[in-house]
Amino acid sequence: MPGKEKTKKKVKRVKKIKKKKTEEIKKEEKKQQKKPKKEKPKEAKVKEEKVEEKPVEVEGASQFLIFGKYDVSEVVISDAGLSRYLNLNPIAIPHTGAKFANKRFGKAKVSIVERLINNMMRTENFTGKKMKTYKAVRNAFEIIHKKTKKNPLQVLVDALQNAAPREEITRLRFGGISVPKAVDIAPLRRLDTALRNISKGAVKSTYKNKKPIERCLADEIIMASNKEMNSFSISKKEEIERIASSAR
Repeated sequence: MPGKEKTKKKVKRVKKIKKKKTEEIKKEEKKQQKKPKKEKPKEAKVKEEKVEEKPVEVEGASQFLIFGKYDVSEVVISDAGLSRYLNLNPIAIPHTGAKFANKRFGKAKVSIVERLINNMMRTENFTGKKMKTYKAVRNAFEIIHKKTKKNPLQVLVDALQNAAPREEITRLRFGGISVPKAVDIAPLRRLDTALRNISKGAVKSTYKNKKPIERCLADEIIMASNKEMNSFSISKKEEIERIASSAR
């Protein structure tokens, strides 16, 4: 049959090809055996000396002072709720250029001194004038230091802790009636309201008054740190808590 003859021829061809391949492989192996093996150069043994890695210290990294004068490490925060959001990281110049704007809880990463400067940019005299408010806050800190003989950062933290309200009211609607209800305030909102009231009180006290803004801000912070009722921020806090206590 012609079909069987074709298959036999194919099988013979495949066998011949396999034989050739096996013979070529054997020839290559014999050639490699005949070649002299090159001796690998002996590697010189080098003794590994243990080098102690010392941490790199950046000059002045631990010596950053606010306004070049006030040390942050001395400040103590007694309010546990506000300690998470009172940012006291050492920074040479309190100006981050709105790096954390429009980010959730981004305000907590901004230095508390910079937040005070930003809050002081009120009215037509200071709106958008960052350098002017920067100088006013710096001069206010110098006045606080002269009057109290304390670190003005500690005085500011005490003022914020005293001026931060703990309770406020919200409106609940039942049908067509709105009922006031007392609620606790979140720590970040407490800090926001304290900063806002201190700044508002400082700006308000400059009206019909010859005192400059830095003296008004220094007096407001000192009075708030001492829990004096003459302070605008303390009186506002007491008012908010009084209204909330009547709506429990």
